[in-house]
Amino acid sequence: MSELLLPQLDVEIPPEGLSIGEVARVTGVGIEALRYYEREGLLLDPAPRDPGGRRRYRAGDLAWIAGLVMLRETGMSIADMRVIAELSRREGTEAERLAFLSRHRERVIERLERTKRHLAAIDAKIAAYRAVTEQENP
Repeated sequence: MSELLLPQLDVEIPPEGLSIGEVARVTGVGIEALRYYEREGLLLDPAPRDPGGRRRYRAGDLAWIAGLVMLRETGMSIADMRVIAELSRREGTEAERLAFLSRHRERVIERLERTKRHLAAIDAKIAAYRAVTEQENP
């Protein structure tokens, strides 16, 4: 997997990796959500553990988590995130990933267009209310 395909976080990661709390702070993903992502198979690999059994995250893990955040913020479902994770674990699935992400892109564009129409309607309502209040309070 190419690092260029994942968002990069501007954070220095020590050789032993970051704790789950540090990753939560850096990514904005809560500790329980990180555990959930791991349980649901959304991470490429389970987070490695230190000798005490605590999760330690490396740069690749953080980039992948940042990618999950981006996908989630575009409205991708957990089920679809699981599909992209499963495809990303396997070599030679680039065409499937392309098709999958292309379909998701179309859904994002549809939602964006719908949101733009809703925003235009809100702007029209604001303009109408503004006109009424300006007439009432010249």
